[in-house]
Amino acid sequence: MAPAKPKDIVIVGGSLGGLLTGVALKRLRKDLNIRIFERNPTPLLQDQGAGVVAGQDVQKFFKAYDRSQTTLTIPSHQRLYLDKEGRVISRHNQEQRMTSWDLLYHLLRTNYDCTETDYAKVPTTEEGEGKTSYEYGCTVTSVAAPKPTSSPELDFSEPVKITVQHKSGETFSTEADLVIAADGPSSKIRAEYFPDVKRTYAGYVAWRGTVPETQVSQAATDVFVEKFPFYHTEGVQILAYTIPGKHGTTKPGERLLNWVWYVNYKEESPEHVELMTDNEGKRHHITLPPGGIKEDVWRRQKDLANEILSPQFAELVNKTEVPFVQAITDVIAPSALLENGRVLLLGDALAGFRPHTAASTNQAALDAMKLAGAVEKVIEGGGMDALKKWEEEVMDYGKEMQSHGVQMGNRSQFGDHPMQR
Repeated sequence: MAPAKPKDIVIVGGSLGGLLTGVALKRLRKDLNIRIFERNPTPLLQDQGAGVVAGQDVQKFFKAYDRSQTTLTIPSHQRLYLDKEGRVISRHNQEQRMTSWDLLYHLLRTNYDCTETDYAKVPTTEEGEGKTSYEYGCTVTSVAAPKPTSSPELDFSEPVKITVQHKSGETFSTEADLVIAADGPSSKIRAEYFPDVKRTYAGYVAWRGTVPETQVSQAATDVFVEKFPFYHTEGVQILAYTIPGKHGTTKPGERLLNWVWYVNYKEESPEHVELMTDNEGKRHHITLPPGGIKEDVWRRQKDLANEILSPQFAELVNKTEVPFVQAITDVIAPSALLENGRVLLLGDALAGFRPHTAASTNQAALDAMKLAGAVEKVIEGGGMDALKKWEEEVMDYGKEMQSHGVQMGNRSQFGDHPMQR
């Protein structure tokens, strides 16, 4: 008797969305063969020092699937708003959990393909968890699904064919029952199916950085450590929170203060072009990575911090050694199921949220958990209905949060925020 399908699953993209999906599918214990293709040429993706608000679905995911049982988050107990002088003008208790991109990534790698790291012990693989691989330096160049039949039901009789280019220049082909596109907001897979869906610049960027918690003054400690402070002025928002430190430590005194400063730059203005051109003259459009910012641009930004921000935030910016910049963008696809259910879009590849929502990683965790549930139903005979139900749920969430992020960002950067001072 032929094994139940889907059996062979390819995930395009090996960042958080792809890894969340790979771990959730592995934990089904259905003896799946899961391959992640990641275009980055190095075995591990490089940490940029980014903080992440761990939403409910992120916490739920790691509670269910992280067998290393590593401490994931740092608590934030209050949300604060400051005025220009650094006084607290609004305060309310609100429990949130904060983590870091690098801790999430390394815990997922440990759980997915047993990668040894300094972040956690490698858990034991259990019976039925099948095979997993993380193939870096591999760019998926084409996905060719079989011609659809007249039946509306899932048909796994013919495989999806995937062409991959390795960093060595070699090209090879492989086959899969399902292809999951988790290749981020600039998704190449999405672009093949929806060429008119473009990632568009929202008119502002996020300056970002971190500072060890022991290196700031007591005045800054009082508002930053295990709290979530904000400062708003015209066209500007800055926020900060505490995240894990080196190798994911959550030990007090060894953690980092993570800040995000939203600043308006008109698209292709001289200021925008100068900002996104690195210190070697290369133009970037989405992310200007750590170490790439020109010294004179960074010096002017620190001077601006001293001029317009509250003292605590200005201190944080000025004590940052290696900042980076991310352009804020919008994108959303019209559907998540393609090729009669054989190709799927997930996470940022489906809908790219503005970071004000603090929901991008949460979306990936939600999409991954629900997809694993749908795949389990398909294996048990649930057919296309299971995938359509999944699509309905993830599209509803994606549309709602994407729209909410646009409203939040536009109010913050181009409107009147109620806490603006």
